[in-house]
Amino acid sequence: MLTVDALQEFGADTAEGLARCMNNEQFYLRLVAMAVGDANFEKLADAIGAQDFKAAFEAAHALKGLVGNLSLTPLFTIASEMTELLRAETEADYAPMCDELLGLRQQLQALIDG
Repeated sequence: MLTVDALQEFGADTAEGLARCMNNEQFYLRLVAMAVGDANFEKLADAIGAQDFKAAFEAAHALKGLVGNLSLTPLFTIASEMTELLRAETEADYAPMCDELLGLRQQLQALIDG
C-alpha cells in the first residue's frame, strides 16, 4: 500500500511533495499513483529504442517536471540527467538510464500495489 512512509523509504522528499499539495496526504498519494501511469514513460522508452532523441527529450522533460513536482527524487535525478544530456544532444547510451528510470517506476508501482 502506498503511504508517505513508504515513499520516504523509496527516497522521495515527501515533506516537499506534501507542501505542494497543501499537505493533503490523500491528494498527494493519488497524484503519485497517477504519475506512475504517465504515458511519457513508454514514449521515452520507445523513443530511445528508435533513437529518436528529439522525442526522447520531450518525454524526459515532461517526466522531469512531473516527478519533480511530486518530489520523487530517485526518478527526478535520472529524468533530469537524461533531459540535460538530450538537450545538449550529447552522444550517450541512453538505454541504461531509461532502464533505471523504468525500474524505479516499477518499484513505485509495487508500493502502490502493496
